[in-house]
This record gives sequence, C-alpha cells and structure tokens, in this order.
Amino acid sequence: MVVVCAALLGFVMQPFVAPLPSQPPAVEPAALERHVRVLSVDLFPRSYDQPERIEAAARYVERTFADAGVATESQAVEVDGMTYRNVIARFGPREGPLLVIGAHYDSHADVARGVGEAGFSPQTHTPGADDNASGVAVLLELARLLATHPPPRPVELVAYTLEEPPHFRSSDMGSARHAHALREAGRDIELMLSLETLGHFDDAPGSQAYPIPAMRWLYGDRADFIAVVGRLGGFAATRRVKASLLGASDLPVRSINAPALLPGIDFSDHLSYWDEGFPALMITDTAFLRSANYHGAGDTAEKLDYARMAKIVQGVYAITRQAPAR
Repeated sequence: MVVVCAALLGFVMQPFVAPLPSQPPAVEPAALERHVRVLSVDLFPRSYDQPERIEAAARYVERTFADAGVATESQAVEVDGMTYRNVIARFGPREGPLLVIGAHYDSHADVARGVGEAGFSPQTHTPGADDNASGVAVLLELARLLATHPPPRPVELVAYTLEEPPHFRSSDMGSARHAHALREAGRDIELMLSLETLGHFDDAPGSQAYPIPAMRWLYGDRADFIAVVGRLGGFAATRRVKASLLGASDLPVRSINAPALLPGIDFSDHLSYWDEGFPALMITDTAFLRSANYHGAGDTAEKLDYARMAKIVQGVYAITRQAPAR
C-alpha cells in the first residue's frame, strides 16, 4: 500500500522533477508594476459591462506589443450584440506544433450591485490587480523577451476577453472562441498555458489554503510558491513545464494533476482548450486559496510581489525555449 500511495503521489504531485537549468534574460519588476497599475487603476473597471474601458484595455495590450516590435491581430468576440476582442501576437516559425500562452484582461464585476451614477465602484467592480492584470503583465513582458529572442518553435500569445462571469465556462469566453478557431483550422497544438493570478505571495505560516485541508501536509502552508495545475493525464506536460520553471529561478513551484471535481482545477481559460480536446495547464498563485482580496475591492496593485512575478516571466520564457515534445 505504501508503494502504491507513493507512486500515486508521484503522478499527481510530481515531487521529484529535476530543474532544467537555464539563464533567461533579466525582467524588470517595475515594468510589471506599470502594466498592473495601468490596467487596475487607469482603466478601472475593465469588465464586460464597461465596453469603453475593456476596449481601452485591449488597446493598451496592442500598444505594448507594438512598442516591443510585435505585430498583432484581433479576433472578434461577439456576444449579446456587443463586439469584444482577443489580441494575438505570434512568434517563431509558422510551422510545427503550437505553444499557446494566454491571460485574460477583463476583470470581475457584480453588475447587479452597481451603485451611483457611474454604475460601479470598487465594492461592485474589482480593480483586478492580481485577477488578472498580473497575468497580462507577465504576458506583456514575455512578449518583450520573445521579440528580442525569437523562440525556436511557434508561440502564440493571446490576451483574452470575457473570462469572468457571466461568460465563464461558456462558449462566449474569449478563450473558447480562440480554442474553437484553432480546432476548426486543424492547428496542431502541443500545449496551452493559462497565466492566471500570478502576483500574490505570503511567506507567513498558514497563508496558503487548499480545497482539501489535508493537502497542506503535502504542499506546505505558506503561500510562497507558484502552482502548475492540470487534469488527470498529461503528466508529462506538467513535468516539462515544472522543470523549466524550477530551472529558471529560485521561485518554488508546486504541481498537481487532478480531476475537475477538485475545486479550482478548471477555473480559468485552460478549460476552453480542454473542451476542444487540446492539452492545457494553468500557472497560478492559486487565487482565492491564498488571497482574501479575490474578486474584491482589495485586489489592488500595491499588494502584489513584482520581484517574484519577474521570476515567473523568466520561467515561462524558459518554457518557450523547449523543443516540442512531439
């Protein structure tokens, strides 16, 4: 029984993954903070019910890609008579198995509680610094690195619209439209990575919660790590991603492959790719499992750890340098 349990944990947790050493370029934490502040302060709130602001967020992503010397294209996402859009940037060769890396740029809103003449406030429309300006900031700085150091494989970066409710888990998600388009085009997708809530860290004991309390004995009770999350199966992809993240910096990395019935396993854009039959993983700080500010007024820019976010950029960059597994 002990041997069986140890083997099971080896598949689920990947506890003995050897780091794949690399020397990624430097990433400036201040640049990440600038992106987060623009998105969470200047463009607040960037939710589906505020079309001018969510479009301004899309334009900010476009401009930042352009400033890095990257051409972009838009994918229209039409929902309820409104047109939103994904912003896409491509790197590397045109042919070969594609690595998709994406982050949603919209923020959560409780529209039913909208107050005042403007129809929103921080109490009803979160600033969304961690969720998910942090993921977008990592995506934008990753684009800067890839523009300077083109990857040896096809890489597509996508800033998604409409991840948050009421569109979450529906075919109206920006990521659902993107994944479906790739399926319709017959594109060979090696892997999709969802960058979701990447800026909240806490070294204090007891700062990390889990959907099953006993998991803290396996993963630790400090919110000082980044997590790689996947469903059952696809263990090899999780190990490859974890190895690259571990080898790029000293940031601790945990991983899990679990069924979707474990809360949080499918709580982001990677779900859209699973629904189309593509392999996908989420890289996350675990969101509501460590942050009391999740989807709230307290999700603000000054609470994020930009030095550790810079290490995440380096780790994801290292993933793009891997040769396709097939």
